[in-house]
Amino acid sequence: MTGQDLVGQRIKAVRRQRGLSQAQLAHPELSDSYVSLIESGKRTPTPAVLELLARKLDCSLTYLLNGVTSEQMQEIENGMSYARLALDNGEVAEARTRYAELLAGGDLAGLPQLKQEVEYGLALAAEACGDLAEAIELLNKLRQNAAAGMTPERHVDVAVALSRCYREKRDLGQAVQVAEQILAGAVRPVWTDGLINLGAQLCAAYIDRGDLLRARQFSSELIAAAELLGTPASLSLVYWGAAILAMETGRSEAAITYVERAMAIQSEHGDPRRLARLRGDYAQIMLAAQPAKAEDWRDLLVKTEKELAESAANPMDKMRCAMNLARAELLIGSPQRAEVHIRAVCTMLDEMPKDLQADAHLVAGQAFAELGERGEAERELRATLEVLEPMPVTRPIAQSWLTAAQLLERIDEPERSVDAYHRALACVGL
Repeated sequence: MTGQDLVGQRIKAVRRQRGLSQAQLAHPELSDSYVSLIESGKRTPTPAVLELLARKLDCSLTYLLNGVTSEQMQEIENGMSYARLALDNGEVAEARTRYAELLAGGDLAGLPQLKQEVEYGLALAAEACGDLAEAIELLNKLRQNAAAGMTPERHVDVAVALSRCYREKRDLGQAVQVAEQILAGAVRPVWTDGLINLGAQLCAAYIDRGDLLRARQFSSELIAAAELLGTPASLSLVYWGAAILAMETGRSEAAITYVERAMAIQSEHGDPRRLARLRGDYAQIMLAAQPAKAEDWRDLLVKTEKELAESAANPMDKMRCAMNLARAELLIGSPQRAEVHIRAVCTMLDEMPKDLQADAHLVAGQAFAELGERGEAERELRATLEVLEPMPVTRPIAQSWLTAAQLLERIDEPERSVDAYHRALACVGL
């Protein structure tokens, strides 16, 4: 049934509730035949006629157009505002509940644009809660319905979130495909902040699947596009991604240069959550590039942990920060403090992506090995291997197998260590 049919049915229903005939409703401005055609869906009333009919029927124009009263519309808008605020403040479970209640209420049936916005918000909330399967399902549904009035900007937003979710789930083929469907034509679209964000997701997926040559080529294109566009959001994003790529390709000095550029831009123009996340990535890069200054990076991570707790950070951001704190304490030579952080990490593991779970178990195994608690270290490494075993072959997974092999060798588990080395080599095609 079309929107035109629904408008006509609502006019007819309210007219009958008011005890009016078509002629009474029409007189004197309209003809009764014209009202009949509107009610049957054979004519589309102009905005002026709709306003006239709403006045004569003593109902809101919103109700005739969308099937909701002014009071219901106000409730919907209030509910959406509350859900957005909860998501922005890091109350992700509350945001998810609020968005789900809005969809379940049924009042959005005649409001396709608002329904799309609520479905998109629910997808982001599900992702923030770690439920990647639901987020992917919602985002794919939105993408399939893109022809039904979705703006180009929202279409790109959905693609960004979907590519990111696939990458977090380690479905790198899908992560690449979603982004390349928009960006990989013979002629690039005109770059915008949204498209550069999508490009950053694509570049990250290239890195994760080990396609570093393509990642470097595309990263250079993204940097040039962002510098031409000149917006702080795009510049900080591409420099951030370039820093991660530089570390992956062994260019630590370039990584430091890029991440410091991103930090400078984000500090001046960015929101607190993104700045806190970037500080966490900066500290992780610096731990790898300058391990001798681990105390400095530990102090930065302590500050970041507090900022994440006070902002809209999702559980994955908080977990990564706690893991980096544990790594920093191990570099400093404080395995007892590392153990405190890693135990906090273990409380966050449920519903987390498998690669993050594997990393958490690896850091825990390293901490227990440093403390001489071989039994605990063995338990964490067994958990690591169980998580890694069914995972797809990617560059980060190869690194995890290598780290596991080194730790198994350290705690005198030669057979399992050799097997883990073989798995690491297999991941990189050797």
